[in-house]
Amino acid sequence: MLGRKTQIQQSLTKTRRSFFGRIADLFRDADLSDDTWEELEMLLIQADVGVKTTTTLIAKLRAEADAGRLRDAQQAQARLKEELVLLLKQHERAYLSGRRLLNVVLVVGVNGAGKTTSIAKLAQYHKQRGDRVLLAAADTFRAAAIDQLQVWAQRAGVEVIAHQPGADPGAVLYDAILAAQARQSNTLIVDTAGRLHTQHNLMQELKKLAGIARKQVHQAPHEVLLVLDANTGQNALAQARHFTAAVGVTGVVLAKLDSTARGGMVFAVGVELGLPVLFVATGETMDDWAPFDAQQFVDGLFADN
Repeated sequence: MLGRKTQIQQSLTKTRRSFFGRIADLFRDADLSDDTWEELEMLLIQADVGVKTTTTLIAKLRAEADAGRLRDAQQAQARLKEELVLLLKQHERAYLSGRRLLNVVLVVGVNGAGKTTSIAKLAQYHKQRGDRVLLAAADTFRAAAIDQLQVWAQRAGVEVIAHQPGADPGAVLYDAILAAQARQSNTLIVDTAGRLHTQHNLMQELKKLAGIARKQVHQAPHEVLLVLDANTGQNALAQARHFTAAVGVTGVVLAKLDSTARGGMVFAVGVELGLPVLFVATGETMDDWAPFDAQQFVDGLFADN
């Protein structure tokens, strides 16, 4: 398996070669001018950093330049990188902090975001840490979802608790919790039906699942992970707002980062929603998975191509 830094840097190749590569080129000029700041603002917005976040960043850097604390473009780039790291670190926290007999992790997201593959990678991550992992196939809405989860679970070497397609997702979760307790599993990862954040009935079903988990296991779910497709850009903010309102998202998994040129949406999610990015899916294989690291992420955006 590649080291985490290498994984993240490789996954950011498209982003680095597009908008952030142009930012690096912009800072190769020695002088700072109005044109520099305007071009920087445009590139950050195009990279999906977000208008609010970009405006704040530019205002701060320009003020430092006007005060004489940034004398050239090289210093400005260094300060930009520092500020980007700080933006990501302000909501940083440990995944599944605390010790308990059973951790219940609810995984949510829209159709096609990469949720099922992310669950399998997360399961393998837990296994490599020595955890006893069980999966719950609570996506009974889509006919092939259970089979798909079982295929990926087999690759991860973990078992799945499943009912028939169309079954009550709450019943699946209830049985999975009992099975996890009986088998002395310490991590239960729950797949949920991929849904549009505007589908009210399906969002209510998510609330029901969270309630069942809470009733059966103290303070569960202990994590609610929202899988976001990095290609969705600013639309990810709308998704995150609705899911957080419905079920209290605690952190983000950024999937398909390797296939987008707009990796800057990570900053908008953190700043505008206050959600930490906990994991990054850095490719298509089981090993393409890394705990998120703010410094490594920003370094990867500006690393040499």
